[in-house]
Amino acid sequence: MDALVVGAGQAGLSAAFHLRRAGLEPDRDLVVLDHAPRPGGAWQFRWPSLTYGKVHGMHSLPGMELTGADPARPSSEVIGDYFAAYERRFGLRVHRPVDVSAVREGEGGRLRVETSEGVYAPRALVNATGTWDRPFWPRYPGQETFRGRQLHTAQYPGPEVFAGLRVIVVGGGASATQHLLEIAGHAAATTWVTRSEPVFREGTFGEAEGRAAVALVEERVRRGLPPRSVVSVTGLPLNDAIRAGLANGVLDRQPMFERITPTGVVWADGRTVDADVILWATGFRAAIDHLAPLRLRAPGGGILMEGTRAALDERVHLVGYGPSASTIGANRAGRAAAAGIRRLLGAGSAAVADPARGAPSPVTV
Repeated sequence: MDALVVGAGQAGLSAAFHLRRAGLEPDRDLVVLDHAPRPGGAWQFRWPSLTYGKVHGMHSLPGMELTGADPARPSSEVIGDYFAAYERRFGLRVHRPVDVSAVREGEGGRLRVETSEGVYAPRALVNATGTWDRPFWPRYPGQETFRGRQLHTAQYPGPEVFAGLRVIVVGGGASATQHLLEIAGHAAATTWVTRSEPVFREGTFGEAEGRAAVALVEERVRRGLPPRSVVSVTGLPLNDAIRAGLANGVLDRQPMFERITPTGVVWADGRTVDADVILWATGFRAAIDHLAPLRLRAPGGGILMEGTRAALDERVHLVGYGPSASTIGANRAGRAAAAGIRRLLGAGSAAVADPARGAPSPVTV
């Protein structure tokens, strides 16, 4: 086919929408693969207590607004249903569950994409695999000796399971603060640990501030460095829940401990805290190991990018990567990737139409 989209989260669905708008027909010129069992991208795996009302800045997919969602309903259900309706409306025919093991150089200038469904040979690839499948676990001395439970945000089941336990939460992002504020009402004790002092953001966060934050992340990607999260440069929003957590001591941040013991953690000054659980809210890394055969990585460890396109291979676009790893950024990246692929395929291709004709017609399948 002409184009293969790997991943059906926000970025992948946006790219698929714009490719279909450009005239590529799903299951003929365009195939969309997703390894998740159902629609919803990474959202389908979020913990039940993360209701839609707690989600920060969920932007609608292109061509179909998300309206009237119940803020008390789990975000996994709201967004899962929305993505499913979106796929049906535009006839994207997502193949799932399909795992992609490797992307290699193929024959005749095409890519060879090896999957659990077979081998595909597209002229262009949109990689929209996100980060959820690569939770980052830092390593600290003594970690393997801890007799309690260690888990990552990706495995977070909700606050009730921590009832009566002593919990250490590690991480300085939004997930860490959400976990702490929830767990504190159930746990015997909580301790918050971060590598650096958290930065809380006062006031509104408008379009200008968003562009500035994305530009900082994008600069790393342009230099071929591994991307950092957008929240790492925006800081944490100082809302009413955060203010309450700061006032009552739940968000009393401690510096990073030096080592882990069988019963807890130890700081360099000898201070200790006993714990039953260590919850690592330490973020994720880009799930791009399947692209390794193409040798796209720069010496700095990241993939050198020109917009959404890999600098070393014009056939490969990465969306939801680095500066586009947000819902609004994913939408824009999907559109940009589709435009780049349209140029690559050439205006004379029978499958590529004039995008001025508008959005694809809704289709029921």
